[in-house]
Amino acid sequence: MTEPRGVTILGSTGSIGVSTLDVIARHPDRFEVVALSAHTQMDRLFDQCRTFKPRYAVVSSPAAATALGGRIRAAGLKTEVLDGESALEGIAALPEAECVMAAIVGAVGLKPTLAAVRAGKRVLLANKESLVMSGSLFMQAVAEYGATLLPIDSEHNAIFQALPVNHAGGLARAGVTRILLTASGGPFRTRPVEELARVTPDEACAHPNWAMGRKISVDSATMMNKGLEVIEAHWLFDAAPEIIEVVLHPQSVIHSMVGYADGSVIAQLGNPDMRTPIAYALGYPERIAAGVAPLDLVRIGRLEFEPLDKVRFPCVGLAYGALRAGGTAPATFNAANEIAVAAFLAGEARFTDIPRVIAETLERVETRVVTSLDDVLHADAEARRAARGILTKAVGRV
Repeated sequence: MTEPRGVTILGSTGSIGVSTLDVIARHPDRFEVVALSAHTQMDRLFDQCRTFKPRYAVVSSPAAATALGGRIRAAGLKTEVLDGESALEGIAALPEAECVMAAIVGAVGLKPTLAAVRAGKRVLLANKESLVMSGSLFMQAVAEYGATLLPIDSEHNAIFQALPVNHAGGLARAGVTRILLTASGGPFRTRPVEELARVTPDEACAHPNWAMGRKISVDSATMMNKGLEVIEAHWLFDAAPEIIEVVLHPQSVIHSMVGYADGSVIAQLGNPDMRTPIAYALGYPERIAAGVAPLDLVRIGRLEFEPLDKVRFPCVGLAYGALRAGGTAPATFNAANEIAVAAFLAGEARFTDIPRVIAETLERVETRVVTSLDDVLHADAEARRAARGILTKAVGRV
């Protein structure tokens, strides 16, 4: 009998982290939780430590570490509680963790995810911002350090499954002509465009098909998530922007598709449950149970498709522009969105301010060549300052 595979989960209290632990709990003979991390949800992290008994738990501040450590000791657990960025990078590179789930949302996940790559881990990538911000550097590190990169986003996981085994030699040589990213359209697919300036954060977070965190839910409502996924698909699959297409599919049953030179289109289907791509990546190349109900196409009845409304969803066009501009433009694009979304969720900006702030930030911040991680982080900081300035001037409340 083989030893269980050690797993570190960066961002264990978010929706992806919780789903990952659910899959792991179904396979106690296959997986062992080595380390967990969380930012704010300390009660949930404590419960996870009590259930899975990791060797390490990482939190964001010394005060949180002291509080959690006290509860850990009182419960008789042996989990060591650490804090800070260096501790995050440390658990991402632990020798006893073969697999690292990178599920920290936003730019803050970049450094620990890169640490896992540089340690040669099997990296389950749910933090799309890592590739968006530092695509060329990230993929160079994957190759240099021999890491295994498996995408967790349902769309990229679907594409990975639908691609031929020889696609690493070049998509055209493998007969691939199109990458089709599907999108539900979120909660505002049919809302009159003139009403979008008045939508509330709660409305934006009420996704019709998926249960996600608030930031990711807003990204889905603006279709920013699809813009980020376009950039991510470019780096993951070495796909030219011209062959990456976005198609609206309200049912969220077909998670994405790959088109071929012979006219075939291969799709991956399943119920909208993130445990499916998580289980695929954890067990790869085997298939393991995920706890997801089988897809009942008869009950669903029909699958619909619509073209992307570029007026309703301007963030997708901005993403293509940032991808073609290259260099630090994608990092600027991502940073401006994070600032604008935070302002919207705080009630300090309108929903329609989000794409406007992104566009203005891209205009104001110079795009530079990326030669190191410092270039990426400098662009990220500069874009955040610019985006805050744009919000302050236009809205007067940030």
